[in-house]
Amino acid sequence: MPRVNQICCIGAGYVGGPTCAVIALKCPHIRVTIVDLNQARIDAWNSPDFSLPIYEPGLEDVVRKARGRNLFFSTDVDKGIRDADLIFVSVNTPTKKSGVGAGFAADLNYVELATRRIAATATSSKIVVEKSTVPCRTAESMRTILDANSKPNARFDILSNPEFLAEGTAIDDLFAPDRVLIGSLQTQEGKEACAALSEVYQNWVPKERILTVGLWSSELSKLAANAMLAQRISSINALSAICEATGANIAEVAHSIGQDSRIGPKFLRASVGFGGSCFQKDILNLVYLSESLNLKEVAEYWKQVVTMNEYQKRRFSKRVVDTLFNTITGKRIAVLGFAFKADTGDTRESAAITLIRDFQQERALVNIYDPQVESNQIWADLNEASPDVPLAAIQRQVFICSSALEACKNAEAVIIATEWAEFKTIDWEAVYAGMNKPAFVFDGRLLVDADKLRSIGFKVTVIGRGERL
Repeated sequence: MPRVNQICCIGAGYVGGPTCAVIALKCPHIRVTIVDLNQARIDAWNSPDFSLPIYEPGLEDVVRKARGRNLFFSTDVDKGIRDADLIFVSVNTPTKKSGVGAGFAADLNYVELATRRIAATATSSKIVVEKSTVPCRTAESMRTILDANSKPNARFDILSNPEFLAEGTAIDDLFAPDRVLIGSLQTQEGKEACAALSEVYQNWVPKERILTVGLWSSELSKLAANAMLAQRISSINALSAICEATGANIAEVAHSIGQDSRIGPKFLRASVGFGGSCFQKDILNLVYLSESLNLKEVAEYWKQVVTMNEYQKRRFSKRVVDTLFNTITGKRIAVLGFAFKADTGDTRESAAITLIRDFQQERALVNIYDPQVESNQIWADLNEASPDVPLAAIQRQVFICSSALEACKNAEAVIIATEWAEFKTIDWEAVYAGMNKPAFVFDGRLLVDADKLRSIGFKVTVIGRGERL
């Protein structure tokens, strides 16, 4: 069995950075180098004050303990490849925006570029591990590229090792994973490569939690897991619409069904819609895969999960307009939260982006506050969401604030778009005093005490809660 003494991770983003930082922390005998062509990102990982390029609770502590000991960050991709025994490919795989499969298929350009770089650079045998979320049978394409371009005496074993991290709890998930999944070809060489990676994880993960499966099962399992989780969210959100129409309370309904041991309570919290880098992308990937396999009904089934998510966002923004006397033109709306969920700075597919775009189209003025998301990221996201609107025009309508209290000042309505804990403890009486009256609160995350806010004077609308008695 090959022994892993040096690891290289290509890609210093949300997956590669935290994953390999934890591997370095837990495996002090293994040298771990995370490489990326983005100089600014690597500089941030190496910053003296630990101003890391991503926010994740607990990550800074991990990097502080391991960086400079056996954890290194570099832009020298070729050296990282040459020195490594095992290489994680952890690059971005966004949904294609043009060409065949646009809007559904994963764009594997970065995976292919990384694979070709490995083939061109490696002078000895390597274990190459897919860490990015990829379509089923991507490993086959990688192996074809590696075999066609490898140097003499350099052979490659390909593994699939998908991540199952939840942003906001990624470090805890890495320290104590539900399972670690490793897929390999069921050849002698494939099984030996699988055992080598398993040995790395066994430094802190119990062996019974390390699942070894076939390569294609591993690739599909990642898509399937995210699709099932997103399906639960869309299901509870669909029920929230029924609750609003009937006077039922979605929190009570979710609690009731969650007590059934066959269902369980997780991912049954209604909201303004799911976001993040994985759920929508992976479902669309599954839709494209199903269509390409001529499984039309299967594709339609999974597509409906995304359709329901978009409906939930549109429904929420329409409810805001309807409640504010059918117009928000010239009215100031405070949006609290821009990240797609609490405890992360990630804004990819965030519901807040859709809501703010809708408010812009209604010619409202929008104040935004988020405790973690940088201003330049907010402007970039809003610009991408409204490509036909110049950024200068967006900035005449949208304002970024440094506190929740500032965002709410002189507003007609407050929208809770992200479930940051600090929004529970805002001085709501001070908020009410500084707002135009009547003052409205729209809770898209089931976060605040609606009765308490009503006692202050707010008109409160909570997602999934009907007004009928």
